[in-house]
Amino acid sequence: MLTYKALGALLTYPEEDLIAGLDEVMAALRADGLLDATHLTGLAVLVEDLKATDLIDAQERYVSLFDRSRTLSLHLYEHVHGEGRERGTAMATLVELYRFHGFDMAARELPDYLPLLCEFLSLVDDAVARRVIADAVSVLAALSRRLTERETPYAAVLQALVHLSAKAADAAEVEAILASTPKDADSLEELDKVWEDAPVTFGPGDALASCPMVSKPAHRAA
Repeated sequence: MLTYKALGALLTYPEEDLIAGLDEVMAALRADGLLDATHLTGLAVLVEDLKATDLIDAQERYVSLFDRSRTLSLHLYEHVHGEGRERGTAMATLVELYRFHGFDMAARELPDYLPLLCEFLSLVDDAVARRVIADAVSVLAALSRRLTERETPYAAVLQALVHLSAKAADAAEVEAILASTPKDADSLEELDKVWEDAPVTFGPGDALASCPMVSKPAHRAA
């Protein structure tokens, strides 16, 4: 389902290729029919905002939101495991899930990176995708709340993912995540460590046709 790939694209660092492919991204969201008018309207606001914003300003905003603030990190397990050993175990389990469905990571990213997860979701059956989202829905709901509080149109992407979950977020889990306050980077050296993984971009005309982060072998595992 291209909806998941399109949502992942909207959460990537805004480069010229992504901006040029935004109409294609929006067309895919509408064509799939997985989202209702309310969510599509919110996503359209983000798309139009990205198109209207100077690229440098859009990039600075993205970095300020998702790189400099760990409370908005797109690495999902950071919100529930921090840097503890449990996060490594959870990521290893996620890699095995990817492999079980016949896919191998092809990008230099951690498996819990949300745009990467969205790539994977676009390559499996919708029912499977919704169950995978359900496992992370409380984190997604917390991120949605935080982005909404910042009055950024990026909140629409998280709201759409929560909507697609096979189950509702657990209110107590969401509040526990919101109550946690990961320490933001204090120095340029710490920011460099955050930025060392290259962002994934989506090109115009082929913005949704290829999968740069997950490779698909000739056949899926049973």
